[in-house]
Amino acid sequence: MKVVVIGAGLGGLALAQRLVRAGIDVEVYERDSAVEARFQGYRIGFGGPGMAALEGAVPARLHPLLDAVSGLIEGTGRAVDSQLNVLEEKERDDDEGRMFDRNVLRHLLIAGLDDQLRFDMKLDRYEELPDGRVRAHFADGTTVDADVLVGADGMGSTVRRQLLPHIGVHDLPVYGAIGRTPIAGFEHLIPGWSTVVSAKDVQLMLGRMVFQRPPVEAAAELAPDVRLPDTPSYIRWVLMLPGAPETLDLQPVLDLIEDWHPDLKALIAHADTANSGVSPIKEGDAVEPWPTRAVTLLGDAGHPAPPGGLGANLAMVDAEVLTDKLIAVRDGRMDKIAALAGYERTMCENAKIGRESAARAFKNLAKLRAEA
Repeated sequence: MKVVVIGAGLGGLALAQRLVRAGIDVEVYERDSAVEARFQGYRIGFGGPGMAALEGAVPARLHPLLDAVSGLIEGTGRAVDSQLNVLEEKERDDDEGRMFDRNVLRHLLIAGLDDQLRFDMKLDRYEELPDGRVRAHFADGTTVDADVLVGADGMGSTVRRQLLPHIGVHDLPVYGAIGRTPIAGFEHLIPGWSTVVSAKDVQLMLGRMVFQRPPVEAAAELAPDVRLPDTPSYIRWVLMLPGAPETLDLQPVLDLIEDWHPDLKALIAHADTANSGVSPIKEGDAVEPWPTRAVTLLGDAGHPAPPGGLGANLAMVDAEVLTDKLIAVRDGRMDKIAALAGYERTMCENAKIGRESAARAFKNLAKLRAEA
């Protein structure tokens, strides 16, 4: 059996790691020219089944490194006003057991996949063949045949647009300014695991990403063959903005919070500008099970949801479930189409949980804004 994965994000890499260990032929095709071709995101939380699935994707020898580069969730979460007056405190959410930096975690999941990973390969389309296999067509004219094609290529998935053209992705009526600021000097803004600052029409969410050990130092000692980025501990911040801004730079953001506490303004002003900016917040239509073929979806490609929808956790669970199904096909215990259909039913059921989580998060944030 040969599996072709489109997209080298967290979900696609987790699937590849599992399939390699199962002895299944897998190749991952990524449109970016290199692992560092673009910024890969900020901290993300894993807990419960998502954390267990992440540990199952990472090779056992790298578990000490995975632990070392995680961030603990400790203390309370708090809501404050724009002058840092405390409005509410809340105990930690047990659904988020550990924090990871997305870019550091991606590098860790790439470890050992040199023979399976192809960069600078943009998928144009796929073709279903008469023998039940699939042919992937890439922009450079290359074609690759596979028994199963997995679209793990994110919310804007090329695979999903061909497979499920009726599923749309839409901008929500809020924008997000997002970035990171070195934590030194700003620790007091987040005494626990998170802080939410609410004011009329504007909301700022702060979260710590404090590595238990610096990633480069931890890799050098625990797994010298693994190259991790030299990312310092930081505060991840997200500012919810009403409507679409006229520009996508940070100055209008600073103008919006001109009357806020000086420490909050300083946090934004000292942001790592290369990894900060303004962008729309998107949501995809709900995905229901479809007529199964030898093409399927994983992660945000299969359940496009806005932040707060447990996307990275669900991608890890997707990879675990799909691997189990593909092993059953390889071993002759299941028919390929029946196995993929079972996976897709599970994926869609889990996606509903993610959408409900995102909806609750956005409802709670809107309530805080309304009460500000």
